[in-house]
Amino acid sequence: MAPSSVVVTIEKASNISLIEINDSKSSVFQEKQKAASTRQVTWFFLLRVQRLFSCISWLATSFKAVFSLIRKRVALSDDVGEEDPKYRGRLYSFIRVFLAISVVALVIEVTAYFQRWDLNLNLIHPLEVQSLVHLSYMAWISFRVDYVAPAIMMLSKFCIVLFMIQSVDRLALGIGCFLIKFKKLKPEIKGEAYDVEDCSSFPMVLVQIPMCNEKEVFATSISAACQLDWPKDRFLIQVLDDSDDSLLQLLIKNEVSSWKEKGINIIYRHRFIRTGYKAGNLKSAMSCDYVKDYEFVAIFDADFQPNPDYLKLTIPHFKGNPDIGLVQARWSFVNKEENLLTRLQNINLCFHFEVEQQVNGYFLNFFGFNGTAGVWRIKALEESGGWLERTTVEDMDIAVRAHLNGWKFVYLNDVRQQHRWHSGPMQLFRVCLPAVLSSKISKWKKANLILLFFLLRKLILPFYSFTLFCIILPLTMFIPEAELPVWVICYVPITMSILNILPSPKSFPFLMPYLLFENTMSVTKFNAMISGLFQLGSSYEWVVTKKTGRSSESDLFALGERESKTLSEEKIQRRLSESGLEMLGKLKEQEAPVVKKKNRLYRKELALAFLLLTAATRSLLSAHGIHFYYLLFQGLSFLVVGLDLIGEQVS
Repeated sequence: MAPSSVVVTIEKASNISLIEINDSKSSVFQEKQKAASTRQVTWFFLLRVQRLFSCISWLATSFKAVFSLIRKRVALSDDVGEEDPKYRGRLYSFIRVFLAISVVALVIEVTAYFQRWDLNLNLIHPLEVQSLVHLSYMAWISFRVDYVAPAIMMLSKFCIVLFMIQSVDRLALGIGCFLIKFKKLKPEIKGEAYDVEDCSSFPMVLVQIPMCNEKEVFATSISAACQLDWPKDRFLIQVLDDSDDSLLQLLIKNEVSSWKEKGINIIYRHRFIRTGYKAGNLKSAMSCDYVKDYEFVAIFDADFQPNPDYLKLTIPHFKGNPDIGLVQARWSFVNKEENLLTRLQNINLCFHFEVEQQVNGYFLNFFGFNGTAGVWRIKALEESGGWLERTTVEDMDIAVRAHLNGWKFVYLNDVRQQHRWHSGPMQLFRVCLPAVLSSKISKWKKANLILLFFLLRKLILPFYSFTLFCIILPLTMFIPEAELPVWVICYVPITMSILNILPSPKSFPFLMPYLLFENTMSVTKFNAMISGLFQLGSSYEWVVTKKTGRSSESDLFALGERESKTLSEEKIQRRLSESGLEMLGKLKEQEAPVVKKKNRLYRKELALAFLLLTAATRSLLSAHGIHFYYLLFQGLSFLVVGLDLIGEQVS
């Protein structure tokens, strides 16, 4: 075939024809084809450039908006953090020094990268040294390989072992929960039901509602307790008010009086010496002479509204079981879908109740008392030493002491607080360890209490989570010889996160935010754990959170209807006398001036955000795929939390 020939193929129904065209103008045809190809390439590159400039413009606009938001948040935020520098500044100082070293290391690594020095293990021959700086960099690499990397690898392996032990524990809890669901296992009620026609067959029950300055929820909590379906002469309600506002005290008294006039056995108690917080309040109430006439005590926080049938679903489990000391019901937040923060917290809450509490309650007859929605046998409280004021987790304290005295617990999953949950348990572990070792319970129960209940779930979890993912991982980006394997930072955490989300399947779209959020919260949990373990002053802080209502899950819709009909002021206006209305007016007049609430900045989270982003930049130089993306998104999540952009936003 001639070099300048053109082959034309004509398809027909009958045959195919090949036609050769030898024409002197074929070169012109080729020139036009080349010109068209050139124009296509030009347009292709122009389109690419246009897309590049569009991307740059979008990134510039996004960064401008982010920096504007950061500058505004810094200018308008409250005092940075809420921590006492005397006790909590050490961790922040450590992170800040670590960040400064990382920034210096990043500058050196970037210089080495653009100078085409070796960033990895292969050392350069001394004859190839370009400058004194290059020689110093070679010396650092040699020192890093021989001394730094082995120490980091040893620490990382230790944390990985803890990580895998905790993962196995979570997996075992998940299997236990599956068996409970698959075999439909649940606590059984022994004996016959109480005779409805004979009220004397019902045991005497004491209902306690501890509260402190609960102006928003006191009326609904008292109302729910007074509507419990139990013989009126067989239970007594104690409203244990620790409020320091005299007008609010009068309002609560008036609310109690209005229910007392309706025939409800209810009394109001106020302590003149308010020591010991909630534990002191409950201890004072249990010292009353009439308590000896009651067999059980039900405790409800002021923001909890139980169903009317709550006592009929819990008290029968004590019948025929003299060794049962506590029956705990499940509870949940009513605002779990309010924002991203409440959704992520609800995942942990569902796993805690659906898996941890249920599995431990059914197979071990022991779990931590949640402080509310529980019924205690008064004899169990008395034999265990009663309420003590030695820690900020008085609920867990009494549960551990009752367990050491041989009492069993029952958890009812179908009867439907956080800093304190990590600081208090370490306080309790420190003061209870001698009692646990000297107790008469079996060795298996001692091992479960020390190794699983305290160490693994309260100490090891925040320790390895903070150390492994917030310290070691960014450190290994500057020490590549000790790099963590992909399965440690990706596959296992995602698997465990999926396991945690299973009890709340509607939360699956939030899998990745939940994984990042858990690691972000590790710094707070680690800090609280250290303060509780070593008796730092912050471990004795007691923060009373503002409450807007919490209820049993089966009563959420009823609560919504009840709240719409019984707002605090409407309820007061309907029930109180004219003097009560005057008290309400005075309360409003004497309220402190409204202080504008602002979002705050959290220094440790911000420092860790910049640390992780610095490590992400270093990993980009070495083309680390998963490591880079993990550090980038984890750093951004720390930045969001540090700027208080998650949860309630105050305009």
